[in-house]
Amino acid sequence: MGVAQSFVQEAFPPKSTFSVDDIPDLTGKVVIVTGANTGYLIASLIQALLSHNAKVYFASRSQEKGEKAIQDLKADTGKEGIYLKLDLGDLKSIKAAAEEFLSKESDLHILFNNAGVMLPPLSDVTADGYDLQFGTNVLGHFYFTKLVLPALLKGAKTSGDGTARVLNTSSGASLFASGIDFNTLKDGPARKKTFSGLLYNQSKLGNILFSNELARRYGDQGIVSAAMNPGNLNSELSRHMGAIGAFTLKLFLHPVPLGALTQLYAGTTAEGANLNGKYLGPWARVRTNPNPAASDAKLAGELWEWCEDQVANL
Repeated sequence: MGVAQSFVQEAFPPKSTFSVDDIPDLTGKVVIVTGANTGYLIASLIQALLSHNAKVYFASRSQEKGEKAIQDLKADTGKEGIYLKLDLGDLKSIKAAAEEFLSKESDLHILFNNAGVMLPPLSDVTADGYDLQFGTNVLGHFYFTKLVLPALLKGAKTSGDGTARVLNTSSGASLFASGIDFNTLKDGPARKKTFSGLLYNQSKLGNILFSNELARRYGDQGIVSAAMNPGNLNSELSRHMGAIGAFTLKLFLHPVPLGALTQLYAGTTAEGANLNGKYLGPWARVRTNPNPAASDAKLAGELWEWCEDQVANL
């Protein structure tokens, strides 16, 4: 199947055969959701988790927005989440967030690496000088996952099915990235010669490569790592687009609550235990990514080593 055909199929998927009613009881499960401060996608995802009795940490940069989301969802579900301050664009903040979480919990059963930045101004970089999209979407999630890995490994032993799940949110934009240009990942001449759209596509490919390498390295220890395109959603991610781009994009968009289905399927169901190293598309379907770069094991290893080098001395 070609890239264009796959993009169309993922842009207009058939009706889901999975619903939130299929989620099992999550009593005793400890969950982290990154980017958990705004948006209907996050609200739909966390509402389902809380309603099924999970203990959910709302990991987000804005404490005010995070705590408001906690109170809003408590009003809806009767269950109260826990705020965890996490700025994925700041490596020091990531380390502090992981340390805070590990001081409270020994086990982590499900990690939703969900936060993302899409099409900001090219001038925007992280606190450490990385491209804002790659630094947040890929490096930030790599570092946080690396730091909470001890809790994930323990969580696999107490989960009941021998797995801890790491769900990495990618996008259909990954189909249009031909690889990773490592010269553009930090601010500099090479990065300034490209543009935000290409950098976004590259970061979404990076999500898949990181997910695949995590699956390869830790799958035999109970970690189930899967990447997914949650679907083309009418969310706040497109806020940086111009009026024409936003209007055109809306022709391909679906209601935001549908986007949570793929994450919830992979993260909570018995079937999800068998998804290590897989790529999923909307809605809750395992797919074969036609982009050769997404299956490039050598590139995945190179990206992992690059990320390791960036955080080695922190």
